[in-house]
Formats: sequence, C-alpha cells, structure tokens
Amino acid sequence: MSIAFDQAYYRRFYLDPETRIYDEAHHGRIVTAVVSLVEWFGGELRDVLDVGAGVGRWGQWLKANRPAVEYVSTELDPEVCKQYGHQRRNIAEWRGRRRFDLVVCQGVLPYLPSAQASQALENLAAMSRGFFFFEAITKHDLEEVCDTSKTDVRVHARSGAFYRKRIGKHFREIGAGLFYRRDGDLSFFELEAQP
Repeated sequence: MSIAFDQAYYRRFYLDPETRIYDEAHHGRIVTAVVSLVEWFGGELRDVLDVGAGVGRWGQWLKANRPAVEYVSTELDPEVCKQYGHQRRNIAEWRGRRRFDLVVCQGVLPYLPSAQASQALENLAAMSRGFFFFEAITKHDLEEVCDTSKTDVRVHARSGAFYRKRIGKHFREIGAGLFYRRDGDLSFFELEAQP
C-alpha cells in the first residue's frame, strides 16, 4: 500500500471543509484535553514530539497556549516538511536519542504494515520520558464508528489489542488515548490508570 502524504492528502483529509474529518477547533479541543490531563497529573511539559504532524495543529496550539514548550515535529513528504517546518523522518526507521515529556502519534501507524508499526511503537517508547498520546483507527472503528465518506480507509485494519499489547510493554493506559511510562516518576490512583 503506497499512499502519498502530500499537499493533496492534507487538503482532502484536514483542510477542505467538505471532506475533512474535523476542523482546527475540534483538534484544538483534543490538544487542550491532553495537555490539561498531563498538567493535572503533575507532569512537566517542557517539550513535545509530534510524529506525523501533518498540517501542524499541535504546534499551532502549543505556540498560542504554551509558548514556552519546545515543539519538534516530523513528517514524510519533503514539501509538507518545508511548508510546516517539520523534520523529515520515518518513525518505523528513526529513533532519536532525545526523550520528550509528551510524544504524540495521531493517525500514523494504521498506514504501516504490522512489523513496521511494531517497530515504530518501540521507537516512540524510546523517545518518551513520560506521556504518550496515541490515536489509531482500528478494525472495529472502521466497521462501527468512522464516517467512511470522510475517513481514509486505505489503512491496515488491526485490532485495538494489537496496539495495546505493544504499548503496554512500556506504558500504562490512562484513558482517551493517553498513556504514561511504566518506569516514570508519577504515581496514579488505582482508578486513574490501568495496572
């Protein structure tokens, strides 16, 4: 499966009001919720790595609402990287030495074959010193939840268990797509996070 993550892709799924999944305001609510949870749990938020950053909505929100937070973003397409200021990286192959307070991977891994998705999760875990926000369409989502007229269905439709098993090696699930490192310093009440 070869998909071009270029200007046409982002125009279709992120920018065009007729064909996008959700708009900038909705995405802003996602970022607000994640950042608020990180802060509520007592996490420091000095830096964020956004893998597969697309049109850069995490960066836009952080610049407007948390300007002291350093934002590092990656994408695949050279023109998209140039336009939005992303580093060109393939998360299935790249593992930086630096660790971040929050690593974001939203809608990226369903495009990768299973072996690459597994390696990407290992790379993402290695670059996290604390929180991980993860979003991936699953087989169940495609069958029961997604508006397929606006969702890119050219993905590897895997179970949620596939992702949870791999993420669970490194992180505890907090909920709503947010996870925290098993070896992290923060403590959680029993009903706040999965064991």
